[in-house]
Amino acid sequence: MFTPEILLIVFILVGVLGRATIVSVAASLLLIVRMLRFDRLFPMLERRSLELGLLFLMISILVPLASGRIDARDMMRTIFSPLGLVTVIAGVIATVINAEGLQLLKDYPPLLISVVIGSVIGIALFGGMPVGPLMATAIAALCVQIFEWLHG
Repeated sequence: MFTPEILLIVFILVGVLGRATIVSVAASLLLIVRMLRFDRLFPMLERRSLELGLLFLMISILVPLASGRIDARDMMRTIFSPLGLVTVIAGVIATVINAEGLQLLKDYPPLLISVVIGSVIGIALFGGMPVGPLMATAIAALCVQIFEWLHG
């Protein structure tokens, strides 16, 4: 009934209507790969796309440092400020929780669709930024663990 092509078209439309360009472009590229019958690319895309996305995210974060807009002295002063220390701790917590989210996605791959829908809603209705699907899954994993702890 719902073929992969139809589902990708739905995500293209949802992305366009929800002003989630990244979702639309990703679904469009996957639709092109599917229509060109380059199915052998899917395992590689599944394995490496997250790493590639994180690479580009890290590049965008490091550009001010590389361009000289932030110098080493400012960076060190910021890291050891109260706000800097809080963000270091938040970074540690986020990476640990993200590992749980990644495991949840590995255990239940269809949840990714829910995360994408939530991301589109967050973008369209609340002005959110779509850089956190993995973090969204991590928050879900944390909620599941808390629920199981409370009811277990």
